[in-house]
Amino acid sequence: MNIQAVIFDIGNVLLNFDYFIAERALLSHTGMETAPSIEELHPHRMAHETGTISRKEFIRIVREAFAHDGPEDHFMEIWTRIFHVNTPMLEWARSLHGKTPLYLLSNIGCIHHDHIFEEYDFFGTLFADGIYSYKAGVMKPDPRIFELATTQFGVNPATTLYIDDLEENARGAESSGFIVHHYDTTRHDLFKQRISSLSFS
Repeated sequence: MNIQAVIFDIGNVLLNFDYFIAERALLSHTGMETAPSIEELHPHRMAHETGTISRKEFIRIVREAFAHDGPEDHFMEIWTRIFHVNTPMLEWARSLHGKTPLYLLSNIGCIHHDHIFEEYDFFGTLFADGIYSYKAGVMKPDPRIFELATTQFGVNPATTLYIDDLEENARGAESSGFIVHHYDTTRHDLFKQRISSLSFS
């Protein structure tokens, strides 16, 4: 099968990330013994990633939850230093650049979006366009975000490879007609096996 475009998720596809890095650093700084519960913070993170609460409000909520009373810059340094490049996937994307159009589709808030675009220059050079949940106002696996990708990127799902680490997002893309790979960052070899039967142009 000939693939005419590739859409990448960001987290645990192009960049590995771990929120517990930030959690441990905040606990160490504040002296708290126990982190806020996932149930407490998850709704606020979802709201931030769909743009329904502001950057300022999200920072306030998380700092209060962790009793962080240092400078905001210190908090931001901790909160954003959770990423590292998944080199095999990045190198594969580089191998397609200039031959196959590459796009981004990510559930992400403005804080991490702005950080990674400042930290990693390849986001601005390898990818033709991107859709980010905090701007779109909708998150994967909602079908609307895949419809938006089809329209905004001008792609045919039947000839577009979509790569995501979360099974529910992969299923959502598949239901929207995309060719999908559910990616495991620890098993890039499985990804290479899967795409070996595909051609790219």
